[in-house]
Amino acid sequence: MAEGMRSGGIPAVGTSELFQILRDGVPRTRAELAAMTGLARSTVGVRLDTLTEIGLVGAAETAVSTGGRPPVQVALLPQARLIAAADIGASHARVAMTDLSGSPLAAADARLDIADGPERVLTWLVGAIDGMLADIDRTRADIAAVGIGLPGPVEFSTGRPANPPIMPGWDGFDVPAWLRAHIPAHVLVDNDVNIAALGEREHGWPDVDHLLFVKVATGIGSGIVSEGRLQRGAQGTAGDIGHVRVASAGDTPCRCGNTGCLEAVASAPAIARALRAAGHDVASSDDVIALVARGDIDAIGAVRQAGRMIGEVLATCVSLINPSVIAVGGSVTRAGEHLLAGVREVVYARSMPLATEHLIIAQSRAGAGAALAGAAALAIDYALSPAGVDEMVATLEDRRLVVR
Repeated sequence: MAEGMRSGGIPAVGTSELFQILRDGVPRTRAELAAMTGLARSTVGVRLDTLTEIGLVGAAETAVSTGGRPPVQVALLPQARLIAAADIGASHARVAMTDLSGSPLAAADARLDIADGPERVLTWLVGAIDGMLADIDRTRADIAAVGIGLPGPVEFSTGRPANPPIMPGWDGFDVPAWLRAHIPAHVLVDNDVNIAALGEREHGWPDVDHLLFVKVATGIGSGIVSEGRLQRGAQGTAGDIGHVRVASAGDTPCRCGNTGCLEAVASAPAIARALRAAGHDVASSDDVIALVARGDIDAIGAVRQAGRMIGEVLATCVSLINPSVIAVGGSVTRAGEHLLAGVREVVYARSMPLATEHLIIAQSRAGAGAALAGAAALAIDYALSPAGVDEMVATLEDRRLVVR
């Protein structure tokens, strides 16, 4: 019989496939696993030994005995391996250490300029990870995977930023390779709005399979969840609504090099610029929010108009992907309902009634923690996948060869 096959030509259950049964955290005996997989108990034992050695499973509570010595159960051990998650923005960075269930164990943050370049920013990230590991008395070897969000387009298959407009020096930089030279774990890199969409869905709308997350801050972007899965498109740029042309933007120049983009007229800097033109002393989104909080008519009007222009683009999105929920996050949402009111005004007026009959347009439930939660979810999903487990097993085999 060919290696890796059972009788009848059915592929044998390998170590990573066996783990998928245990991924739900339910304790099971070796006899139960043998019955579920069709493997001999001795084969199950060998594969469980491997999973135990890489730190994914271990002994759980003892099962009820039917006579004689009670059987030992095994289960996923969430705290046996760690996940590093990072949300790196234009001027800030947040990083967290979690276990395999996503429970936070440590966190760090800093004011950091993405324009400082990849090596300086990633050096800070490695230092922050080392600091958190020291706080919880763990080592780099305990990290199963790293998830990172960056504020620009990312080719997800390679983890390389692609022509990011606010990230000088990052274009084409091999972020995963640089980090793996320091941390022996799989590294996944995505656009910050995509990972925020993952975090928003997981922590804000877990029962919603069709969700559009929209971030309105220094830039404007969206993350698309359809059939419960994040949709990145062919090259990872799905949801880049900030550079869709809107009629009301005219020929306003955009930092991408084009004119009339949504981001050029409805982002936080664009709102601040409009208010300065109206005679207000406004330098940042914080100043805009402060004016809105004081009831300034110009500020409220500018935020609501930004919502209307965003609504122009989202009305098309509703027709294309028919989401159940549009969740809006980012710094501008601190202006309260004014931004959402503008969005709703246009979307509900311009979309087909069937598409909006049950559509919810609401403020982000996950809030500022959406991206960090999404980065952790991205890394956990890989670490516990067959590919992730196979990678950990291969690393174990490499170590065994070195020892020999």
